Amino acid sequence: MTSPRSIGFFHAWDYVVFAAMLLISAVIGIYYAFAGGGQKTSSDFLMGGRRMTALPVALSLTASFMSAVTVLGTPSEVYRFGAIFSIFAISYTLVVILSAEIFLPVFYRLGITSTYEYLELRFNKYLRLSGTILFIIQTASKPQSNSTLYTGIVIYAPALALNQVTGLDLWGAVLATGVICTFYCTLGGLKAVVWTDVIQVGIMVAGFASVIIRAVVIQEGIGHIVNDSYYGGRLNFWNFNPNPLQRHTFWTIVIGGTFTWMGIYGVNQSQVQRYISCKTRFQAKLSLYINLVGLWVILTCAVLCGLVLYSIYKNCDPWTSKQISAPDQLMPYLVLDIFRDFPGMPGLFVASAYSGTLSTVSSSINALAAVTVEDFIRPYFRSLSEKKLSWISMGMSLLFGAVCIAMAALASVMGALLQAALSIFGMIGGPLLGLFSLGILFSFANEMGAFVGLISGFIITLWVGIGAQNYPPLPTRTNPLHLSTAMCNISNSSDFTSPTTIPLTTLLQTQTKGYTRPAIADNWYSVSYLYLSTLGTLFTVAVGVLVSLFTGGLKQNIDRKLLLNKEDFLSNFSWSKSEIRVKVLNWKPFSPASEGADNPAFSQMEMKDSDNKDKANDLHI
Repeated sequence: MTSPRSIGFFHAWDYVVFAAMLLISAVIGIYYAFAGGGQKTSSDFLMGGRRMTALPVALSLTASFMSAVTVLGTPSEVYRFGAIFSIFAISYTLVVILSAEIFLPVFYRLGITSTYEYLELRFNKYLRLSGTILFIIQTASKPQSNSTLYTGIVIYAPALALNQVTGLDLWGAVLATGVICTFYCTLGGLKAVVWTDVIQVGIMVAGFASVIIRAVVIQEGIGHIVNDSYYGGRLNFWNFNPNPLQRHTFWTIVIGGTFTWMGIYGVNQSQVQRYISCKTRFQAKLSLYINLVGLWVILTCAVLCGLVLYSIYKNCDPWTSKQISAPDQLMPYLVLDIFRDFPGMPGLFVASAYSGTLSTVSSSINALAAVTVEDFIRPYFRSLSEKKLSWISMGMSLLFGAVCIAMAALASVMGALLQAALSIFGMIGGPLLGLFSLGILFSFANEMGAFVGLISGFIITLWVGIGAQNYPPLPTRTNPLHLSTAMCNISNSSDFTSPTTIPLTTLLQTQTKGYTRPAIADNWYSVSYLYLSTLGTLFTVAVGVLVSLFTGGLKQNIDRKLLLNKEDFLSNFSWSKSEIRVKVLNWKPFSPASEGADNPAFSQMEMKDSDNKDKANDLHI
């Protein structure tokens, strides 16, 4: 390939393309701030008035699920470790099916806005508040779970990687994306988030497609790329090694990946809020299944880009030859290399990467505003009108947007420390999934069982996770593939050697300590990162079930609306009006005392009211 100094650089047209993407996002926010009379209620702002349809929601789910990690990190992952990453397609399939058939029916039927409202309905308000607080500070095993902490990294890390390769102004990009994202989230609410995601997922696919098409032309056909990948050992799809200590095998990806992503699609506010905003259960389920096709397309594009990287740089790896300083810079380096004679095309790729950033951050801001209003403000300030709640929701979006930008600044000065903290916070995804699973699947699970199970799950995942931080898995567990510098002209190495953040796709990577490793480090602490969520979920459920059985769980009477029912399981799609949600939580602030409250979470007496036993909001269920 060409010498390092012959790669291209950013032109004026590249900045124009990048700016156009940001401008389109801002315009969408302005449009939905005034369309249809604006955001009249908190439901309009946070849930799109619960009138969304399947296709835009599906594309929004895909966009927010696939962040800048996908655009920058996944091709690098395939380049270094092979195409076994594509087995995640099976995990995504299982995740979507389980989310659509187990969690969606219950959440949709209850008509909740915050996922954690369910925890109060099913258990008590303390578990609800615990879940909400954890969500606000949480980063689950994978970054797409969104939080105030993670959004700082998701804004700053790609800006740094792109800055060091393309010369794109670091803080200009950080501030532009942060401000624009906060702007359209605050003005347009969920509708603006969803429709900007639709545009952004198209830009992501276009960015990937342009790289693939150009590489096929350069390499004179897809056959050469596949042939290079085959002989380079990159087509390692089928590794059925059952050893749970291996980072990526068929089993760790299918089993561990399913549990990891279930914590996102099944119970995470950022995703659940999107699909329960659909106007019928049919549309909600359909959005998940259409989204699955989108996940496959994005994954296929990312894997192909990884194989393209190897085919082009098989004899001169830019990373080990010090032409770049981190694997996450491989894709920007490739883009400048192959598009050096095509002004505007590098800008399209940068727009693609930042589309992933915007979609992830916007879903985070909107979800954080939702849980704050629904879990901390509405229950304790019941006299507030819907109009005031709508304004408060906008204020919360503005606040969290500012916090996210501040977190990006924090990441710039203490990135390594923050990354370690995020990895620890990430270990709570599994226990939270276990907590929701207890409530939905086990009618005898009680408050004591849920609490003890949750704490037990945290202890087990924190133990393994912190141990892995101190004793990172050995290279024999990660199976990195060979990278060659045989054809490099090392004397022409460029200056891309400044330190950067830990690669986005390496969850628990730290420098190997210079002291003796205990035996437990090469066994228990070396378990694949994908099994952390699995351990947390299964341990939480197992302990929760046992404690519930020993503390009278079988004697309690639980409202069947809070459980997965036979008619919910694998129910056929229906267009009938019976699919419309029951608004369990639509309480009336100034209703007479004799009418009671519609939300049993706010008044346990309603659970005993024989007149309201089998109905909510005058709808029989």
